Amino acid sequence: MLASNGGDPDPAVSVVVPVRNEAGNVAPLVAEIEAALAGRAFEILYVNDGSIDATEAQLLALMTERPWLRQIRHEKSCGQSAAIRTGVAMARAPAIVTLDGDGQNDPAFIPALVDALEKGVPRAGLIAGQRVGRKASGFKRMQSRIANGVRGAVLKDGTRDTGCGLKAFRRDLFLALPYFDGLHRFLPALVRREGFDVGYVDVVDRPRRHGVSNYGLWDRLWIGLLDLFGVWWLIRRRKRVPRDEEVTRAR
Repeated sequence: MLASNGGDPDPAVSVVVPVRNEAGNVAPLVAEIEAALAGRAFEILYVNDGSIDATEAQLLALMTERPWLRQIRHEKSCGQSAAIRTGVAMARAPAIVTLDGDGQNDPAFIPALVDALEKGVPRAGLIAGQRVGRKASGFKRMQSRIANGVRGAVLKDGTRDTGCGLKAFRRDLFLALPYFDGLHRFLPALVRREGFDVGYVDVVDRPRRHGVSNYGLWDRLWIGLLDLFGVWWLIRRRKRVPRDEEVTRAR
């Protein structure tokens, strides 16, 4: 695993972008994220999840003039959840934003997510994007509706769309969650499990610019169902633990 250095040592926001074979989407998305966060202290971490195309070459070229851009590389593909966790673990900011690397998530919505998270502190743990105007195929939309419907009925997490890659959350909270493959699809339920609030921002979906999807839908249904009932068990077994701000220190 390799990581670059440089950038603001104390960014307020770290943007984590998991990618696998997204060479055609790297440069335009970096430019859009930079524009969206103009005026803020930020960094962008691309987690290159075992790409075998020109993704790494394009990132290295972009990094020469962008000290706030870093690449972290998985030598072999470990999956989207692992890529996100690697990026969050190596991020420098207390606030994390994630988005997919295929260009379907519009970075213009990042400020709204970050502002909502900041305004909600200390109660807010996650601000989740909720897609409107989905640009996916009819079959993919149907699968997502089924998956979201089943998940909502079992977990009652109040979220209509956990598949949206645009999310803002507290780094410390994310790293305290139990890790498993598929974690990113259950963040609202797991954040509520820890006693924090979840907020929502509607975001406009866009068509993919280049290439094809590299991460499966739920891998999608069968593995997703196993994860679903695992999360249900975790929620059922949760004991209430007070947060730091709820503890009175001895004097």
